Amino acid sequence: MRLDKLLWSVRYFKTRSQATEACKKNRIKVNGAVAKASREIVASDTIEVRRDQIDYQFQVLQVPKSRIGPKLVTLHIVDKTPKEELEKLELRKLSQDYYRERGEGRPTKKDRRDLDEFTSEEDQQDE
Repeated sequence: MRLDKLLWSVRYFKTRSQATEACKKNRIKVNGAVAKASREIVASDTIEVRRDQIDYQFQVLQVPKSRIGPKLVTLHIVDKTPKEELEKLELRKLSQDYYRERGEGRPTKKDRRDLDEFTSEEDQQDE
């Protein structure tokens, strides 16, 4: 099976064209070497995928015939991503919870709506 098709079928990318684009940008390695999208993949190949600044690694147990469901992915590949890389992912998720502090730049549209709603409630209470 082609590399781009495998990455799509085991759900590392939403579309096959995204997998092909990652191969063109040298973000995919097979057995330690940069690989093209058309490379044939066989069982026991080790694949490294760099996505969102995280290096994922997995080994192919068997090649699926077509795209498979998320529950069946573990039958076809074994995740070998180092724990440090997964910790980076957790840190990135935690850092996205940041919200703009008071006095940090212009209010967002949501801030303005909340402020308008708050001031209109005060006006109604005064009447």
